[in-house]
Amino acid sequence: MSAFVKDLRESSLSWALLIFLVLFTPATVMAEDRTNLTEAKSLDELLQLIKAAKLSESKEHRQREQAFKQDKNRQAELLKQAQAKKAEEETRSAELEKTFAENERALELLEEQMQNRLGTLKELFGHITAAAGDTVARLDQSLVSAEYPGRSESLNELIEKMSSNSRLPSLEDIENLSYEISREMVESGRVSRFTRDVLAADGSQSEQEVLRIGLFNLVSNGHYLSYNLDSGVLTELARQPWGLSKGASALQAANVGFVPVEIDPTGPAGGDLLDALADRPGLIEKWHQGGLVGYVITGIGALALVLALWRAFVLRGVSVRVRAQLGAGAADPGQSLNNPLGRVLSVADAHAGLDPESMELKLHEAILKERPAIEYALNLLKIIAMIAPLMGLLGTVTGMIIVFQQITIFGAGDPKLMAGGISQALVTTVLGLLVAIPTLLLHTWVNGYARSILHVLEEQSAGIVALKAEAKQPRAS
Repeated sequence: MSAFVKDLRESSLSWALLIFLVLFTPATVMAEDRTNLTEAKSLDELLQLIKAAKLSESKEHRQREQAFKQDKNRQAELLKQAQAKKAEEETRSAELEKTFAENERALELLEEQMQNRLGTLKELFGHITAAAGDTVARLDQSLVSAEYPGRSESLNELIEKMSSNSRLPSLEDIENLSYEISREMVESGRVSRFTRDVLAADGSQSEQEVLRIGLFNLVSNGHYLSYNLDSGVLTELARQPWGLSKGASALQAANVGFVPVEIDPTGPAGGDLLDALADRPGLIEKWHQGGLVGYVITGIGALALVLALWRAFVLRGVSVRVRAQLGAGAADPGQSLNNPLGRVLSVADAHAGLDPESMELKLHEAILKERPAIEYALNLLKIIAMIAPLMGLLGTVTGMIIVFQQITIFGAGDPKLMAGGISQALVTTVLGLLVAIPTLLLHTWVNGYARSILHVLEEQSAGIVALKAEAKQPRAS
């Protein structure tokens, strides 16, 4: 029993010592040494392993200490080299500062000497610099640069020389300034032709003949061009000014003489006025601005025109046949039934034995039968003439409603947002008046034919009744 307790005590002590060594072994012991400690079978073997681990740890510490000392020596050497370099650079900096001060004094003396020798030329150079600067600004904004690019490069070099303390302009540079000023003045009154790449509105680029009209506009193939001052690219206007292309085409096709053409003097690269005219809508675009109401007004206007022309053609033919019947009289009524007067006269012949009062009633009845065919569609023309302005007013009210809705949503800061509704309001009013006025005139014209035919019928019927009455009075006496 005592032996068992002794072994148990030794075993417990061994496991306690093992746990202590595993938990508190210094971090410098490697993982594999810890594994070996856990595999020890007895206390003697465990002590041997601990001794070996301590020896290994001491060896490792000595290696680290030696490496640290070597690194310290190397850092000391680098510090010494850096200090030597610093001293060398400080010496060099002092020498350079001395040289810089000497050069500054020499430069001041040279500048003073140059200013004394220039004398009154300084004022001249100032005027030349100002003139060159103004000329460069003018050339960069000129359409002549589209024909002669790169004109301002030499003038910029002249300005650079004028502004430099080490360079002076040559006589050729100053003469070139005078030449560019004179050339700009001459080209401003010349119509010139040249060839350049032109960017079309559809994005395609091709070489075209370009016509320059002084400093005002560029045209090509009857189209006005815009000139980009920064890139120097010629581009067709996306929208050409309505009604102005004819003059541009005529000018480009002409060789001599005078040709009327519209130009825009408000801008150097095409002009603001030209852009405004290009944005102005054409007749078809204005018509489309009327919207649905405008389409309806146009439709009834076309109907009124066709109806009026048709009725005028028919009534003119009837009037011709009625005049022919007036010349023929009532001698052959069977041959005159193709016109209203012939048919009225045939009624009078068919009831020749009636008394004047009955004859008058019969003729009046015959005229009433002829009246609807003669006055056919005249009331419709009158109604169209009355409805067209009312439909225009309807479009006006609709357009103003759209304007107020846009003002409610977007405010009144941008007039372009309200332009659509205002255009619809005004265009429909104009369309209504354009339909009503001609329709009213056409109605008056066609109604004149009808009135003249009815007047002939009434006149002839009254004459027949009068003859009946005169023929009856002698028999009564």
